[in-house]
Amino acid sequence: MDLTPLRVSPAFARLWFGNTLAGIGTFVTNTAVGLHIYDLTRSTFMVSLVAWFSLLPMIVAGLYGGAIADRFDRRTVALSASTVAWASTVVLATIAWLGAEHVWMFYVITTVNAVAATIASATRQAITPRLLPKEQLPKAAALLGISAGVMVTVGPGVAGVLVARAGYAWTYTIDVVLFFAGFFGLWTLPHIKPEGERPTARGFRSVVDGLAHLRNAPNVRMSFVVDIIAMTFGQPMVLFPAVGAVVIGGGSVTAGILLASFAVGGILSSLGSGRVTGLRWQGRAIRDSIVAYGLGIVGFGVVLAVTTLGGSAVASMDFGDVNRWALAGAALCLAVSGGADNISAIFRQSILQAAVPDQLRGRTQGVFTVVVTGGPRLGQMFAGTLATLTATWVPSVVGGVLVVVLVVVTVARVTSFRDYDALDPRP
Repeated sequence: MDLTPLRVSPAFARLWFGNTLAGIGTFVTNTAVGLHIYDLTRSTFMVSLVAWFSLLPMIVAGLYGGAIADRFDRRTVALSASTVAWASTVVLATIAWLGAEHVWMFYVITTVNAVAATIASATRQAITPRLLPKEQLPKAAALLGISAGVMVTVGPGVAGVLVARAGYAWTYTIDVVLFFAGFFGLWTLPHIKPEGERPTARGFRSVVDGLAHLRNAPNVRMSFVVDIIAMTFGQPMVLFPAVGAVVIGGGSVTAGILLASFAVGGILSSLGSGRVTGLRWQGRAIRDSIVAYGLGIVGFGVVLAVTTLGGSAVASMDFGDVNRWALAGAALCLAVSGGADNISAIFRQSILQAAVPDQLRGRTQGVFTVVVTGGPRLGQMFAGTLATLTATWVPSVVGGVLVVVLVVVTVARVTSFRDYDALDPRP
């Protein structure tokens, strides 16, 4: 792991550290909200509505938020959006303390939180290239991968313990406190106004102008396309509860282990990222990483298929009955996919930050946020629907193969992306 970005830019170090702590709090709250709604309704469908209610507002926020970041001081935009997200968490804690828990409140509050967090995230990503020299951006992306893995791994686990031991009110309150670490990282930044000519168009027209830039930016556009392919056809997370219930056994503990395996793979790949962040041909690195991701998903599906068709499936929610060999194999395949996904993300983020002009970074990061937010939801629909029509193992095998084939074919057709040179970054 290369810590050079933290040493050469104290501002980036503060932003990274603060965002990591605040992000853990965010995952604590996100997990707790799902548990809270399930406790109130005993309905998985009602829990899933949190994601669906927030999807369209998040897409709009990503696009418009990026336009705002290209017009105004990015420090101010990020602080303002983070303040709204913090206030929504304060409201969550308040209704939990007061016992005024109505399901519709959770949908409204989490949607507001998601909108604000989306704007803040797109703006922070547009800030990073202003804090570091270009050659440090892949290393910074690797560090961001570590922080994301820590958030995903630590946050849900902490939430489960806090909800069980302290209750929902204290759980949300802890997130309220952790938010101040993120504020510290942003508050200590200098003012960061967009460089170059400020966009003359306003509102929707400004968003359209930003999207129009992608027509003449094949490499940036391809970084979005290959990620959409991977997330649409290779997103198995929605299957984990069923895998824990009727395939491997072990119930929610198994589902948690599978989710953590993916995150741990991402963390481990970031820890060893010093060997790869200096790669020059980043388009090929992205292609190879996503191929490895797809193969890992295929491997996960094969483990499920062998377990199911071989007669060793376990239909038990008791972790003591779990098929340990199947769990180990599935976790290993998911760790490989998580690591490959993180390596791909490092280089995709590097292309965005190095090849896009500063006056367009906010809007481009907004599109990126929409892709990474919407892609997994499409993947959940694909995997959930196909599993319902066929068997639990089919979406991973079919989807993983599609990821490999589509990415190889697509990258081969866009030679500028395949031959993207980090020493000569072009959009």
